[in-house]
Amino acid sequence: MTKTTFLLGTIALLTAGTADAQAVNRGNRPVIEVAASLENGQYVWAPELAPDGPVLMVVNLATQRAILFRNGVPIAATTVSTGKEGNETPTGVFTVLQKRKEHYSSTYNNAPMPNMQRLTWGGIALHAGKLPGYPASHGCIRLPMAFSALLFDVTELGMTVVIASIPALPQDSAEPAIAVSAAAGERGSLDSAPFEWHPEAAPPGIVSVVVSVADQRAVVLREGVEIGSAPVRVSGPVGSGMAYIYRAWDGTARQWLKLNFAGSGQGMDVPANEGQRFDAPLQFRTLVGDVLQPGSTIIVTPESLSAGSTGTQQTVIENEES
Repeated sequence: MTKTTFLLGTIALLTAGTADAQAVNRGNRPVIEVAASLENGQYVWAPELAPDGPVLMVVNLATQRAILFRNGVPIAATTVSTGKEGNETPTGVFTVLQKRKEHYSSTYNNAPMPNMQRLTWGGIALHAGKLPGYPASHGCIRLPMAFSALLFDVTELGMTVVIASIPALPQDSAEPAIAVSAAAGERGSLDSAPFEWHPEAAPPGIVSVVVSVADQRAVVLREGVEIGSAPVRVSGPVGSGMAYIYRAWDGTARQWLKLNFAGSGQGMDVPANEGQRFDAPLQFRTLVGDVLQPGSTIIVTPESLSAGSTGTQQTVIENEES
């Protein structure tokens, strides 16, 4: 295919029945505030808010929005179009496995997928595409063309992408208890339980922690590779799950954003006794806390992470080509 044909095909893909992609001037408003008011095809891009640091993207299926964090700070947001009924975009924690500026679908009639960033070898990716204002893809996450190009230039292989159905925007949160040592009187029966810890299995990079209530287990991943695991018990309701995003360090304590995968959409602050809900080996908590850095995520899900188990299986960083 010639460059001219590719260009014409891309223009047709991105303009047919679609609102024109448009950058929004945020003024002095925070990116997350602007995200709530974006109209179809619009996006906001403010990289100056955090010029350096690791990048994390959260895709919200419920609101058809995506928010980009760098060094834990929201620097961009965009409207998206995700999987339609019967081809739903999977939820979970993913990593960027492959990047191609020019790419064509091997499944859907060689359809162009500009600025493609692959999330699974089964065909799920971030890429530029038609935005009709509702879920319409075959599972991929379509982005405005201009935004997809900007995103492509600031990401690297291994970037974490969290996909969830979140009926509210993130808010400031207290420290998630899995990453801190329990205080006296808050310790549980797993204090001295055995656990796995092999940081040498992966080079330095962004760490993600996934806690499965169904499996009573936490898995620590770095650059998509498991470097640790431990038994964990969580008391009280978890609902459809939650995510903590490590935003920054203010000199006295970590700052986090919390997203509920489902809920009322009202206050998301963590109560002071939240730490009492998590029972995990004390040394494991300390080790996890030592490797976290801005951009890290901690996912708590009621679902199992094991294939063949009962209930819904959550996807957690698919990094094996099939």
